[in-house]
Amino acid sequence: MQTIIINSQKGGSGKTMLSVHISTQAERDGDGPVYLIDTDPQGTLTQWHNLREAETPQRVELPFAAIGQGLTKLEERGARYCFVDTAPSRGEDVLSLLRLADLVIVPVQPSPSDIWSAAATFQLLKAEHIPFVFVMMRTKVNASITAQSVALLSKFGEVAPTFVADRTAYAASMTDGRTAQELLAKGPAAQEMTALWKNIKACIPTQAKRKEVANG
Repeated sequence: MQTIIINSQKGGSGKTMLSVHISTQAERDGDGPVYLIDTDPQGTLTQWHNLREAETPQRVELPFAAIGQGLTKLEERGARYCFVDTAPSRGEDVLSLLRLADLVIVPVQPSPSDIWSAAATFQLLKAEHIPFVFVMMRTKVNASITAQSVALLSKFGEVAPTFVADRTAYAASMTDGRTAQELLAKGPAAQEMTALWKNIKACIPTQAKRKEVANG
């Protein structure tokens, strides 16, 4: 099983939206069983899942201190992916969670404050040798600040080649427990999520590569 944690030290970066859309895309692409864990006290992911009629992806509720054990049980149950949504925090508890990740997705909007926050997140992940990828969020067509942001982020680490555009469909679909690609299967949001999930899978290191990175 691969554990993918979506984390940013900045609030409002799109962590929950990305969590639900990517996990749903994984199921749509036949990469299930997929599970979700919501560690954000705000509980937005949980609220979305409570509204959802579809049975997948599944969500498990675990005490924060028991997440490591819970991940082990999910793997024994045959899970292929587990996505963990997180709160914007720099605390030691979040660091302990990030250490469980096979890959951390860091959503970043093209703005100075997001870039500064991403730089801080990068320092934390680098120090712990945790694999990660930046995902550009709420981008606008032909906006120069997007290109500038990608250029800056590329100095820290890999940026997913697929950007998530600023589309109302992403937020609107979540109001009744769905996702944008479920509302319009061949729409632009669906195409973005299909491509982005492929990008993310390509970033997940094998165990051998993970050990190589950890050993410097």
